[in-house]
Amino acid sequence: MRAQPEQQAPPVQRLRIRYAKRGRLRFTSHRDFSRAFERAVARAGLPMAYSSGFHPHPRISYAGAAPTGAASEAEYVEIGLAQVVDPGDVAAALAQALPDGLDVLTVIESPGGSLADRLTASRWVIQVPGAGADAEELEARVTAFLAAETMTVERMTKKGLRSFDSRAAVISLVVREEGGRAVLDLVLRHTVPAVRPDDVLAGLAAVAGEQPVQPALVTRLAQGPLDEATGLVGDPFVPADGGVA
Repeated sequence: MRAQPEQQAPPVQRLRIRYAKRGRLRFTSHRDFSRAFERAVARAGLPMAYSSGFHPHPRISYAGAAPTGAASEAEYVEIGLAQVVDPGDVAAALAQALPDGLDVLTVIESPGGSLADRLTASRWVIQVPGAGADAEELEARVTAFLAAETMTVERMTKKGLRSFDSRAAVISLVVREEGGRAVLDLVLRHTVPAVRPDDVLAGLAAVAGEQPVQPALVTRLAQGPLDEATGLVGDPFVPADGGVA
């Protein structure tokens, strides 16, 4: 007789976790992070719920991961537990188990629904090499970029070289001063294919007829639901009705 896959009970508690990716850990790929997180879960001794089947896996769902090389203050993951645990205890245990630079910020009980569906936009700050010395030129490029109906860029993906419109995903793009230098403050709508900050930089370079410049540092400040009226990115842990999660 063929062995039957082991049946697992569904999670009795779901927790949503916001974490940051800082410093050198911004170069951690999503695959590297998932391995580090699963090891941290095991070291923390969390009572994880597991999937059914011949090869059960811990109930972990990742959502909206930042690209490799980008720092972030707004990364999200959801876990399923086989026992009810205080979210504060989970936060403390994971903080001890994760390496410095992968920092747990908030842990809450899931209110249900899809976390990924709440992540419709991101806000980024981009430090462009040399921008502090030539803020006026950067302003001019931003003005030209925003005035364009479309801005086609190319990027190598797993499916090969792809061309897509980087302008359509941009909700807002402004130049502001931070630490004595000019930076770009960018809000991007999450689209398919996804438009990334480096795609917007490629569009800004195209405006001036230049080759794209790699940013010195890209940081995601927020990720969540987009307020279409204001263009602001909300907190995905706050319910749509504005109550306290």
